[in-house]
Amino acid sequence: MRAPATGWISGLILALLVATTPALAVQPDEMLADPVLEARAREISQGLRCLVCRNENIDDSNADLARDLRLLVRERLLAGDSDAEVIAYIVARYGEYVLLKPTTGGANWLLWAAGPGLLILSLAGGLVYIRRRAAASAAGEGALSPGEQARLDEILKR
Repeated sequence: MRAPATGWISGLILALLVATTPALAVQPDEMLADPVLEARAREISQGLRCLVCRNENIDDSNADLARDLRLLVRERLLAGDSDAEVIAYIVARYGEYVLLKPTTGGANWLLWAAGPGLLILSLAGGLVYIRRRAAASAAGEGALSPGEQARLDEILKR
């Protein structure tokens, strides 16, 4: 018997690895001729959320809206905008939700502080509960009064 050829197995494994890696959705017709501007566009696109796919950046999304956003980024760069101006333009047009990492200014500080604030609040509530419970059990450990003991003995005899 011949041992199976490992060449086709390694080829199959390589094909599976290539098939499961994320492919960029940027089409060749979207790319800018200037490599410096294209690199800037890719850098900006990494921080912009696809509004259809939710937690994908626009470079990784195949949605039509993501394509429109990629084209808009490249259009603004060709118009001479800086990176900050491009981002500001898109945020003004689509809202701050388009940013994968929202700013900490304005009302967003409440969202940024909510997690740590609730953690501190829950830890404080747990500490108060544990202390009250310990105090209640310490107070309840005392012996019964003679009247209570007599009543308990009477109940248990029945």
